[in-house]
Amino acid sequence: MTEGVETTIRAASGARERELSPGNVTDERVLPISVVIATKNEACNIEECLESVLWADQVCLVDSQSTDGTVEIAESYNAEVHQFHYEGGWPKKRNWALEHVSIRNPWILILDADERVTEELRSEIETAIKNTEIDGYYIRWKFMFFNRWMKHSWSHGWMLRLFRHGKGGYEDLGMRGEGGWDAEVHENVVVEGQCKRLKSPLLHETRQDLEYWIRKQNEFSTWNAKRRLQQLSDHMLPLSYLWDGDPIHRRRWLKTLYIRLPFKPLLMFIYLYFVKCGFLDGVAGFYFCVLRAIHEFNIDAKVYEARRNTNGS
Repeated sequence: MTEGVETTIRAASGARERELSPGNVTDERVLPISVVIATKNEACNIEECLESVLWADQVCLVDSQSTDGTVEIAESYNAEVHQFHYEGGWPKKRNWALEHVSIRNPWILILDADERVTEELRSEIETAIKNTEIDGYYIRWKFMFFNRWMKHSWSHGWMLRLFRHGKGGYEDLGMRGEGGWDAEVHENVVVEGQCKRLKSPLLHETRQDLEYWIRKQNEFSTWNAKRRLQQLSDHMLPLSYLWDGDPIHRRRWLKTLYIRLPFKPLLMFIYLYFVKCGFLDGVAGFYFCVLRAIHEFNIDAKVYEARRNTNGS
């Protein structure tokens, strides 16, 4: 996130004046990829996201009735805008898009509005989609906080974001009515076929301020508490998940172990700040590691509250 976030929307006409626009990209730069972006009031982020995928043949915004100019900015880039009206249950926004939006390319790239595809990642994608034996690719974040790369503090897990059309879809975690979101936040894409990893990261840099970020983390902690209660009622995953080659399986096994440990907030801070060398990320790294520990504390407190309510205490 950055300091001094502007609250006004940049003029959409600026997008039209650029030499490279989605309607006028040179043929040699166009890649046979359909980009799907889920949005709701993302005017402060969406323009930079769209700028980073001018090379894609198709860009589809799946919007939830934005009122801040998000749609107008997207249309100025010739992006397709599809309105999604959530009525609860399943599917949610991105999976709905995979099922109902007319995807005209063999590859799909899933993005959030606060993510940008770097030139290095674009070049790697161009090479990757030529491999006829691979059906999906995992990508990691380059996470920015206080306008600084959290190089050590936070790298996020591998996310399956690039996959062949018809080969992938979002998993249903059975948390349909929890969290109040109309988009998949914690769900992962599951692909039928062989998958590999891309080296170049996605740039994750929201233009929202810290107050917004903390508010969202509080919402996420409510969802995570309910999910954690669900996970704690299940058995440990098979040890084979650690070395079967699927990074999501490995992360899930480690997660099932972690949620059963005591003193998780303290462990989270020690792991991020000392083991992962988050102190090398400066003051921003310190604040981030503390806030992540607080996030764990909030989850634990909400789990405790839910158990007390269930037991009638």
